[in-house]
Amino acid sequence: MPQVDARPVAVLVSGRGTNLQALLDAAAAPTYPARIVRVISSRPGVAALDRARAAGVEGVVVHHRAFADRPAFEDALHAALVESGAELVVLAGFMRLLTDGFVGRWRDRLINIHPSLLPAFKGLDTHARALDAGVRLHGCTVHFVRPAMDAGPIIAQAAVPVGPDDTPDVLAARVLGAEHRLLPAVVRWWAEGRLSVHAERVRVAGAAAPDGVLWGPVVG
Repeated sequence: MPQVDARPVAVLVSGRGTNLQALLDAAAAPTYPARIVRVISSRPGVAALDRARAAGVEGVVVHHRAFADRPAFEDALHAALVESGAELVVLAGFMRLLTDGFVGRWRDRLINIHPSLLPAFKGLDTHARALDAGVRLHGCTVHFVRPAMDAGPIIAQAAVPVGPDDTPDVLAARVLGAEHRLLPAVVRWWAEGRLSVHAERVRVAGAAAPDGVLWGPVVG
């Protein structure tokens, strides 16, 4: 049973929903300070909606193809978020680019998880590109969303080593494990009031990193 005063969070998805599952699992703990109030998918029939249903969380579809244009889609998305009462919106595998207008409505209340150590490897195919570049560290980033793709103030990052025999799939699985630790921690920090943005840099007050994960930037 979530805390009575747990802060409401909505999650936007488009696919499998493994990061959503990490959040649902975290929110099931009675001491977790956030609760998932609605899951919204840009596509029908995705596994993420099944995960929400299994956890007793409302799942709805705002199908981008059902609208004449992007502003109409985003107006419907915004209405569904407002109706849910969410104070924070998490993009967890949400495969739609959002316009300046939508991002502005949710400024500093909209976060994204991306499978690279931003600003490196924005966009798609991040693991194959990391291997092609020969990097020795790869990972994931949670950041506040800004209008440009995969841009915005970095909240925290988790790094993983790149092995000499890694394939994109092997590396992706290692990064995904880090994502599943990183995202619930960042949402906890937000719910506890530890996050603030100053001149497009994030301060995280009094947070500690769990074993096995590298974080940054974190300041006391």
